[in-house]
Amino acid sequence: GDTMTAAADDAVAYPPPPDGDRDEPSLKRQRHEDPNETNQVALYAPPLEDDVDQHNGNIRTSSLAEPTMKLSGHKGSVYCLAYDPQGEMLCSGSFDSTCLLWKAGGKCENLNVLSGHKNAILDLCFTNDSEKIFTASADYNLGVYDSTTGERIKRFMGHSGIVNAVDVCREGSASLAVSASDDCTARLWDARVRGEVGCFEDEYQITAVAYANDGNVVYTGGIDNTITAWDVRQMRKSMGMKGHTDTITYLSLNPKGTHLLSNSMDGTLRTWDIRPFVDDAAGKKKRHEKTFVGGTHNAEKGLLNCSWSADGTLVTGGSADRIVHIWDEPSAEELYVLPGHNGCVNAAIFHPKENVVASASSDKSIFVGELSQM
Repeated sequence: GDTMTAAADDAVAYPPPPDGDRDEPSLKRQRHEDPNETNQVALYAPPLEDDVDQHNGNIRTSSLAEPTMKLSGHKGSVYCLAYDPQGEMLCSGSFDSTCLLWKAGGKCENLNVLSGHKNAILDLCFTNDSEKIFTASADYNLGVYDSTTGERIKRFMGHSGIVNAVDVCREGSASLAVSASDDCTARLWDARVRGEVGCFEDEYQITAVAYANDGNVVYTGGIDNTITAWDVRQMRKSMGMKGHTDTITYLSLNPKGTHLLSNSMDGTLRTWDIRPFVDDAAGKKKRHEKTFVGGTHNAEKGLLNCSWSADGTLVTGGSADRIVHIWDEPSAEELYVLPGHNGCVNAAIFHPKENVVASASSDKSIFVGELSQM
Protein backbone atom coordinates (compact mmCIF):
# COMPACT_ATOMS: atom_id res chain seq x y z
CA GLY A 1 0.00 0.00 0.00
CA ASP A 2 0.95 3.61 -0.33
CA THR A 3 1.65 4.09 3.35
CA MET A 4 5.11 5.61 3.06
CA THR A 5 4.45 9.26 3.65
CA ALA A 6 6.49 12.23 4.70
CA ALA A 7 4.39 15.02 6.10
CA ALA A 8 5.19 18.35 7.59
CA ASP A 9 4.59 17.94 11.29
CA ASP A 10 2.54 21.12 11.56
CA ALA A 11 -0.38 19.67 13.49
CA VAL A 12 1.49 19.63 16.79
CA ALA A 13 1.81 22.78 18.88
CA TYR A 14 4.63 22.59 21.40
CA PRO A 15 4.05 24.44 24.68
CA PRO A 16 6.92 26.66 25.73
CA PRO A 17 9.06 25.12 28.45
CA PRO A 18 8.13 26.11 32.00
CA ASP A 19 10.06 28.99 33.50
CA GLY A 20 12.33 27.81 36.24
CA ASP A 21 15.87 27.08 37.24
CA ARG A 22 17.98 26.63 34.17
CA ASP A 23 21.73 26.90 33.84
CA GLU A 24 22.70 29.81 31.63
CA PRO A 25 19.49 29.90 29.57
CA SER A 26 21.24 32.24 27.15
CA LEU A 27 23.36 29.31 25.98
CA LYS A 28 20.33 27.50 24.59
CA ARG A 29 19.88 28.21 20.93
CA GLN A 30 16.81 30.13 19.88
CA ARG A 31 15.00 30.57 16.62
CA HIS A 32 14.64 34.36 16.89
CA GLU A 33 16.85 36.93 18.57
CA ASP A 34 14.11 38.29 20.81
CA PRO A 35 15.29 39.84 24.09
CA ASN A 36 12.03 38.77 25.76
CA GLU A 37 12.57 35.11 24.93
CA THR A 38 15.97 34.44 26.47
CA ASN A 39 14.87 31.20 28.09
CA GLN A 40 12.95 29.84 25.11
CA VAL A 41 14.46 26.48 24.23
CA ALA A 42 14.86 25.76 20.53
CA LEU A 43 12.15 23.39 19.37
CA TYR A 44 11.31 21.41 16.28
CA ALA A 45 8.23 23.65 15.96
CA PRO A 46 8.13 25.19 12.48
CA PRO A 47 7.89 28.98 12.36
CA LEU A 48 4.47 30.50 11.71
CA GLU A 49 3.90 31.50 8.11
CA ASP A 50 4.08 35.24 8.73
CA ASP A 51 7.25 34.89 10.78
CA VAL A 52 9.23 34.33 7.62
CA ASP A 53 8.10 37.62 6.08
CA GLN A 54 8.42 39.76 9.20
CA HIS A 55 11.81 38.54 10.33
CA ASN A 56 14.42 37.32 7.88
CA GLY A 57 13.30 35.67 4.69
CA ASN A 58 16.23 33.26 4.90
CA ILE A 59 15.01 31.46 8.00
CA ARG A 60 15.09 28.21 6.01
CA THR A 61 18.48 26.58 6.40
CA SER A 62 18.23 23.32 4.47
CA SER A 63 16.97 21.54 1.36
CA LEU A 64 13.96 20.14 3.26
CA ALA A 65 10.54 21.01 1.84
CA GLU A 66 9.40 21.98 5.36
CA PRO A 67 11.41 22.95 8.46
CA THR A 68 10.29 19.68 10.09
CA MET A 69 9.28 16.48 8.32
CA LYS A 70 7.71 13.38 9.84
CA LEU A 71 8.51 10.13 8.03
CA SER A 72 6.00 7.31 8.51
CA GLY A 73 6.05 3.81 7.08
CA HIS A 74 7.65 1.48 9.60
CA LYS A 75 5.30 -0.94 11.36
CA GLY A 76 7.42 -1.19 14.52
CA SER A 77 9.92 0.73 16.63
CA VAL A 78 12.64 2.44 14.58
CA TYR A 79 16.00 1.53 16.10
CA CYS A 80 18.67 2.97 13.82
CA LEU A 81 19.35 5.68 11.26
CA ALA A 82 22.16 6.58 8.89
CA TYR A 83 22.82 9.18 6.22
CA ASP A 84 25.05 8.27 3.31
CA PRO A 85 28.33 10.27 3.30
CA GLN A 86 27.02 12.56 0.54
CA GLY A 87 23.86 13.33 2.50
CA GLU A 88 21.52 12.39 -0.32
CA MET A 89 19.88 9.35 1.32
CA LEU A 90 18.63 8.48 4.79
CA CYS A 91 18.19 4.85 5.82
CA SER A 92 16.15 3.66 8.82
CA GLY A 93 16.07 0.21 10.41
CA SER A 94 13.21 -1.17 12.46
CA PHE A 95 11.78 -3.85 14.71
CA ASP A 96 9.60 -4.71 11.66
CA SER A 97 12.68 -6.46 10.09
CA THR A 98 12.97 -3.95 7.25
CA CYS A 99 15.02 -0.90 6.43
CA LEU A 100 13.44 2.00 4.58
CA LEU A 101 15.50 4.20 2.28
CA TRP A 102 14.42 7.84 2.06
CA LYS A 103 15.46 10.83 0.02
CA ALA A 104 17.34 13.08 2.48
CA GLY A 105 16.01 16.38 1.11
CA GLY A 106 12.86 17.85 -0.42
CA LYS A 107 9.76 15.92 0.57
CA CYS A 108 11.84 12.97 1.90
CA GLU A 109 10.13 10.48 -0.42
CA ASN A 110 10.51 6.78 0.34
CA LEU A 111 12.87 5.31 -2.26
CA ASN A 112 13.10 1.65 -1.32
CA VAL A 113 12.45 -1.12 1.18
CA LEU A 114 15.38 -3.34 2.18
CA SER A 115 13.97 -6.72 3.12
CA GLY A 116 15.34 -10.18 3.83
CA HIS A 117 16.11 -10.10 7.55
CA LYS A 118 13.99 -12.34 9.78
CA ASN A 119 14.14 -10.16 12.90
CA ALA A 120 14.70 -6.60 14.07
CA ILE A 121 17.34 -4.40 12.45
CA LEU A 122 19.44 -3.04 15.32
CA ASP A 123 22.08 -1.00 13.47
CA LEU A 124 23.07 0.02 9.96
CA CYS A 125 25.59 2.14 8.08
CA PHE A 126 26.51 3.18 4.56
CA THR A 127 29.89 2.33 3.06
CA ASN A 128 32.22 5.28 2.51
CA ASP A 129 31.36 5.34 -1.22
CA SER A 130 27.59 5.45 -0.48
CA GLU A 131 27.05 2.40 -2.70
CA LYS A 132 26.22 -0.22 -0.08
CA ILE A 133 24.39 -0.47 3.25
CA PHE A 134 25.49 -2.87 5.99
CA THR A 135 22.74 -4.02 8.39
CA ALA A 136 23.00 -5.74 11.78
CA SER A 137 20.05 -7.83 12.89
CA ALA A 138 18.62 -9.80 15.80
CA ASP A 139 18.41 -12.75 13.37
CA TYR A 140 22.17 -13.29 14.04
CA ASN A 141 23.08 -12.14 10.50
CA LEU A 142 24.41 -9.07 8.73
CA GLY A 143 23.11 -7.92 5.38
CA VAL A 144 24.81 -6.02 2.59
CA TYR A 145 22.42 -4.08 0.35
CA ASP A 146 22.85 -2.12 -2.86
CA SER A 147 21.78 1.42 -1.93
CA THR A 148 20.60 2.15 -5.48
CA THR A 149 18.45 -0.92 -6.15
CA GLY A 150 17.67 -1.98 -2.57
CA GLU A 151 18.66 -5.55 -3.43
CA ARG A 152 20.51 -7.66 -0.89
CA ILE A 153 23.93 -8.43 -2.30
CA LYS A 154 25.22 -10.58 0.54
CA ARG A 155 24.35 -12.11 3.87
CA PHE A 156 27.10 -12.52 6.46
CA MET A 157 26.55 -15.53 8.71
CA GLY A 158 28.88 -16.47 11.52
CA HIS A 159 27.61 -14.85 14.69
CA SER A 160 25.81 -17.20 17.09
CA GLY A 161 23.89 -14.41 18.83
CA ILE A 162 22.07 -11.15 18.17
CA VAL A 163 24.17 -8.72 16.13
CA ASN A 164 23.93 -5.44 18.02
CA ALA A 165 26.07 -3.10 16.00
CA VAL A 166 27.97 -2.61 12.76
CA ASP A 167 30.44 -0.01 11.52
CA VAL A 168 32.46 0.55 8.37
CA CYS A 169 35.92 1.86 7.63
CA ARG A 170 35.82 5.56 6.63
CA GLU A 171 39.07 5.54 4.70
CA GLY A 172 40.47 2.88 2.41
CA SER A 173 38.34 0.01 1.17
CA ALA A 174 34.59 0.51 1.05
CA SER A 175 34.13 -3.25 1.50
CA LEU A 176 35.27 -3.54 5.12
CA ALA A 177 32.93 -3.74 8.10
CA VAL A 178 33.03 -4.80 11.73
CA SER A 179 30.13 -6.18 13.80
CA ALA A 180 29.43 -6.71 17.51
CA SER A 181 27.28 -9.43 18.97
CA ASP A 182 25.76 -11.00 22.07
CA ASP A 183 27.97 -14.03 21.25
CA CYS A 184 30.85 -12.06 22.87
CA THR A 185 32.66 -11.51 19.59
CA ALA A 186 33.37 -8.69 17.19
CA ARG A 187 33.89 -9.93 13.64
CA LEU A 188 35.54 -8.38 10.59
CA TRP A 189 33.91 -8.71 7.18
CA ASP A 190 34.86 -7.89 3.61
CA ALA A 191 32.02 -7.60 1.09
CA ARG A 192 34.32 -9.07 -1.59
CA VAL A 193 34.86 -12.27 0.42
CA ARG A 194 32.62 -15.02 1.69
CA GLY A 195 32.57 -15.38 5.48
CA GLU A 196 34.36 -13.38 8.15
CA VAL A 197 37.96 -12.24 7.74
CA GLY A 198 38.70 -11.90 11.45
CA CYS A 199 37.22 -12.43 14.91
CA PHE A 200 37.91 -10.76 18.26
CA GLU A 201 36.77 -12.86 21.23
CA ASP A 202 35.78 -11.13 24.46
CA GLU A 203 34.43 -12.41 27.78
CA TYR A 204 31.19 -10.40 27.69
CA GLN A 205 28.39 -9.58 25.28
CA ILE A 206 29.49 -6.78 22.93
CA THR A 207 26.83 -4.12 22.37
CA ALA A 208 28.72 -1.40 20.49
CA VAL A 209 31.49 -1.14 17.90
CA ALA A 210 33.43 1.52 16.00
CA TYR A 211 36.08 1.26 13.27
CA ALA A 212 39.09 3.61 13.44
CA ASN A 213 39.50 5.82 10.35
CA ASP A 214 42.59 3.96 9.13
CA GLY A 215 41.05 0.55 9.74
CA ASN A 216 43.88 -0.57 12.04
CA VAL A 217 41.93 -0.39 15.30
CA VAL A 218 38.44 -1.57 16.29
CA TYR A 219 36.73 -0.23 19.43
CA THR A 220 34.10 -2.27 21.25
CA GLY A 221 31.85 -1.64 24.24
CA GLY A 222 29.71 -4.04 26.17
CA ILE A 223 28.06 -5.12 29.38
CA ASP A 224 31.41 -4.91 31.23
CA ASN A 225 31.10 -1.08 31.03
CA THR A 226 34.53 -0.90 29.36
CA ILE A 227 35.62 0.36 25.95
CA THR A 228 38.21 -2.00 24.48
CA ALA A 229 40.59 -1.20 21.62
CA TRP A 230 41.65 -4.10 19.39
CA ASP A 231 44.70 -4.09 17.13
CA VAL A 232 43.48 -5.34 13.75
CA ARG A 233 46.91 -6.32 12.42
CA GLN A 234 47.92 -8.28 15.52
CA MET A 235 44.33 -9.38 16.26
CA ARG A 236 44.62 -8.67 19.99
CA LYS A 237 43.43 -6.25 22.69
CA SER A 238 45.56 -3.15 22.84
CA MET A 239 43.82 -0.90 25.40
CA GLY A 240 40.87 -0.60 27.77
CA MET A 241 39.09 2.62 28.78
CA LYS A 242 37.06 2.61 32.00
CA GLY A 243 34.70 5.23 33.41
CA HIS A 244 31.16 4.23 32.48
CA THR A 245 29.27 2.49 35.26
CA ASP A 246 26.74 0.58 33.13
CA THR A 247 26.43 -1.08 29.71
CA ILE A 248 27.82 0.88 26.78
CA THR A 249 25.04 1.14 24.20
CA TYR A 250 26.85 2.82 21.29
CA LEU A 251 30.23 4.07 20.08
CA SER A 252 30.82 6.76 17.47
CA LEU A 253 34.10 8.09 16.09
CA ASN A 254 34.42 11.83 15.51
CA PRO A 255 35.04 12.99 11.91
CA LYS A 256 38.75 13.60 12.52
CA GLY A 257 39.18 10.17 14.07
CA THR A 258 40.79 11.57 17.23
CA HIS A 259 37.96 11.05 19.74
CA LEU A 260 35.35 8.43 20.51
CA LEU A 261 31.84 9.23 21.75
CA SER A 262 30.02 6.66 23.88
CA ASN A 263 26.47 6.36 25.19
CA SER A 264 25.77 4.26 28.27
CA MET A 265 22.91 2.98 30.39
CA ASP A 266 24.51 4.97 33.23
CA GLY A 267 22.75 7.99 31.68
CA THR A 268 25.82 9.76 30.30
CA LEU A 269 27.51 10.32 26.97
CA ARG A 270 31.29 10.59 27.19
CA THR A 271 34.15 11.51 24.89
CA TRP A 272 37.51 9.73 24.92
CA ASP A 273 40.81 10.86 23.41
CA ILE A 274 42.04 7.92 21.35
CA ARG A 275 45.14 9.51 19.84
CA PRO A 276 48.38 7.63 20.50
CA PHE A 277 50.25 9.25 23.40
CA VAL A 278 53.97 9.30 23.88
CA ASP A 279 53.84 9.03 27.68
CA ASP A 280 50.78 6.83 27.87
CA ALA A 281 52.51 4.38 30.20
CA ALA A 282 53.14 7.14 32.72
CA GLY A 283 49.38 7.57 32.96
CA LYS A 284 49.68 11.35 32.96
CA LYS A 285 46.93 11.78 30.39
CA LYS A 286 43.43 10.54 31.08
CA ARG A 287 41.63 9.37 27.98
CA HIS A 288 38.19 10.21 29.30
CA GLU A 289 37.65 13.84 28.38
CA LYS A 290 34.05 15.08 28.72
CA THR A 291 30.72 13.91 30.11
CA PHE A 292 27.35 14.99 28.69
CA VAL A 293 24.33 14.74 30.96
CA GLY A 294 20.59 15.18 30.34
CA GLY A 295 19.70 12.10 28.35
CA THR A 296 18.06 9.09 30.00
CA HIS A 297 17.85 5.32 29.63
CA ASN A 298 14.98 3.15 30.86
CA ALA A 299 13.84 -0.38 31.64
CA GLU A 300 13.53 -1.19 27.93
CA LYS A 301 17.35 -1.28 27.95
CA GLY A 302 17.53 -0.20 24.33
CA LEU A 303 20.90 0.25 22.65
CA LEU A 304 20.52 4.02 22.28
CA ASN A 305 22.90 5.61 19.81
CA CYS A 306 25.21 8.63 19.87
CA SER A 307 26.66 10.71 17.05
CA TRP A 308 28.71 13.75 16.06
CA SER A 309 27.91 16.65 13.77
CA ALA A 310 29.98 16.83 10.59
CA ASP A 311 32.30 19.49 12.03
CA GLY A 312 32.64 17.70 15.37
CA THR A 313 31.24 20.62 17.41
CA LEU A 314 27.88 19.07 18.38
CA VAL A 315 26.97 15.67 19.80
CA THR A 316 23.61 13.96 20.21
CA GLY A 317 22.21 10.55 21.02
CA GLY A 318 19.16 8.48 21.75
CA SER A 319 17.27 9.15 24.96
CA ALA A 320 14.39 7.37 26.70
CA ASP A 321 12.68 10.64 27.72
CA ARG A 322 11.32 11.05 24.15
CA ILE A 323 13.49 14.12 23.61
CA VAL A 324 16.42 14.74 21.28
CA HIS A 325 19.23 16.29 23.33
CA ILE A 326 22.03 18.11 21.52
CA TRP A 327 25.17 19.29 23.30
CA ASP A 328 27.94 21.69 22.38
CA GLU A 329 30.98 19.40 22.35
CA PRO A 330 33.67 21.94 23.43
CA SER A 331 31.73 23.17 26.48
CA ALA A 332 29.55 20.07 27.15
CA GLU A 333 26.58 22.46 27.53
CA GLU A 334 23.16 21.29 26.34
CA LEU A 335 22.14 23.53 23.42
CA TYR A 336 18.93 22.03 22.04
CA VAL A 337 16.02 20.14 23.58
CA LEU A 338 13.80 18.85 20.78
CA PRO A 339 10.46 17.31 21.73
CA GLY A 340 7.96 15.72 19.35
CA HIS A 341 8.37 11.97 19.66
CA ASN A 342 5.84 9.87 21.57
CA GLY A 343 8.26 7.09 22.42
CA CYS A 344 11.87 6.43 23.33
CA VAL A 345 14.29 8.15 20.93
CA ASN A 346 16.50 5.25 19.86
CA ALA A 347 18.74 7.14 17.46
CA ALA A 348 19.58 10.72 16.59
CA ILE A 349 22.03 11.74 13.88
CA PHE A 350 23.24 14.86 12.08
CA HIS A 351 23.08 15.41 8.32
CA PRO A 352 26.65 15.29 6.93
CA LYS A 353 26.35 18.62 5.09
CA GLU A 354 23.29 20.55 6.26
CA ASN A 355 22.10 21.95 9.58
CA VAL A 356 19.61 19.12 10.01
CA VAL A 357 19.06 16.43 12.63
CA ALA A 358 17.14 13.16 12.14
CA SER A 359 15.69 11.09 14.97
CA ALA A 360 14.12 7.63 15.17
CA SER A 361 11.74 6.45 17.86
CA SER A 362 9.82 3.56 19.34
CA ASP A 363 6.73 5.53 18.26
CA LYS A 364 7.50 4.05 14.76
CA SER A 365 8.23 7.48 13.29
CA ILE A 366 11.25 9.47 12.15
CA PHE A 367 11.60 13.25 12.41
CA VAL A 368 13.91 15.20 10.14
CA GLY A 369 14.22 18.83 11.17
CA GLU A 370 16.29 21.95 10.70
CA LEU A 371 18.24 23.20 13.67
CA SER A 372 17.55 26.86 14.34
CA GLN A 373 20.59 29.09 13.94
CA MET A 374 22.26 30.97 16.75
